[in-house]
Amino acid sequence: MSREIRFNAFDMNCVGHIQQGLWTHPRDQSTRHGELQYWVDYAKRLEAGLFDGIFFADVVGVYDVFGGNADAALRSAAQVPVNDPTLLIPAMAAVTKHLGFGVTSNLTYEQPFLFARRMSTLDHLTGGRVGWNIVTGYLDSAARAIGIDGQIAHDDRYDLADEYMSLVYKLWEGSWDDDAVLVDRERGIYADPAKIRTIHHSGPQYKVDAMHLCAPSPQRTPVLYQAGSSSRGRKFAATHAECVFVNGQKKEGVKEIVSDIRAQAVQLGRRADDVKVFLGATLIIGRTEAEAQEKFAEYRKYVSTEGALAHAAASLGIDFAKYDIDEPIDTGKSQAIVSNVEAMTRASGPQWTRRKLLEQMVLGSRQTPWVGSVDQIAEQLIGWSEEADVDGFNLSRTVVPECFDEVIEHLIPQLQERGVYKASYNDGCYREKLFGHARLPASHPAASYRSNGK
Repeated sequence: MSREIRFNAFDMNCVGHIQQGLWTHPRDQSTRHGELQYWVDYAKRLEAGLFDGIFFADVVGVYDVFGGNADAALRSAAQVPVNDPTLLIPAMAAVTKHLGFGVTSNLTYEQPFLFARRMSTLDHLTGGRVGWNIVTGYLDSAARAIGIDGQIAHDDRYDLADEYMSLVYKLWEGSWDDDAVLVDRERGIYADPAKIRTIHHSGPQYKVDAMHLCAPSPQRTPVLYQAGSSSRGRKFAATHAECVFVNGQKKEGVKEIVSDIRAQAVQLGRRADDVKVFLGATLIIGRTEAEAQEKFAEYRKYVSTEGALAHAAASLGIDFAKYDIDEPIDTGKSQAIVSNVEAMTRASGPQWTRRKLLEQMVLGSRQTPWVGSVDQIAEQLIGWSEEADVDGFNLSRTVVPECFDEVIEHLIPQLQERGVYKASYNDGCYREKLFGHARLPASHPAASYRSNGK
């Protein structure tokens, strides 16, 4: 029997997310991203459709690699302007009961003590439905925004992240015992000081001498997402991540990444099924293949090539404006998203060009869309699940809200008929729905910071 497929809506608190230019489509509503009602309605729609969650991407810089400035990104709204996604979550949680919220936060620019409090607060307010996508950043513009001359080297960012994780684990898992909160009205004792510990941390990057400010939240540590597929990123994912977000054009390439991460996790004492993998996907669905192709052709009219190049230049760390259309591109030693450079090289060969890149970006991004009838897309999703060993899909938006309405109204019922999609939500917090338990298992490194070590 096939495994149950899981869906996240993949979005960002901005106008142009992945498919650059589609905000200009007359039916698209992403220009309303500054309206709270837009997100409240979005959450209701996703929960009615039994989505597992919404996965919020985020950046804290602008795309200024292409042409040496941010002009192209600004003209095309390529992830700028971009608002803070964490502030949306309580409002979306208030109108839903089951929907999970994965939010990207860049640890390089977040003080761990304050960040730990913010995530615990969100976990309390959502009833245990928050996840954290752990990122270390890749934009020099973000580094400059906080007073650093440039981005920390790629692998060094992961070394910093390992220390950061140990610190927030200490705060989330080790500062308060589960039974520290008494709420004893008769004696006037809210919490037992003997069951609350000050965390002492002194490392190469961080020094903290404080107790966690929040009482234990439903999950304590949020569900941990991570999206690194480079060699160093895979090691980090195998150590810390519960959910891994991957992109790829070929099943065998994705399968290799998935197998490697799970094998490394097992070597570290975790179980292979402690890690769930979500593949990024863009779906163009029709009642027939012809209808889907017609819709695809319509959407392509609104693509922004300039926006796509601005986005790709930043995420690959290469200024394509310096190259003629067929001039071989020197990838050099990019300090941006190394796995993106590796994926592009796999897709186009070692001597890829601006033309080859543009040929891939048929819908305004490097993510090739899947175009087909409901039956064809269902078969494709099941095939990826079985052959590449992925657990679910992060579905990037095209024209909203219709792209998700089509999944909810047509695709999910088809998957339910095939027995690969849930008919209702299970009870419990986000981690319980994904893994069957509310807290991180004893095999996870965070468990070592608990007062009982379990």
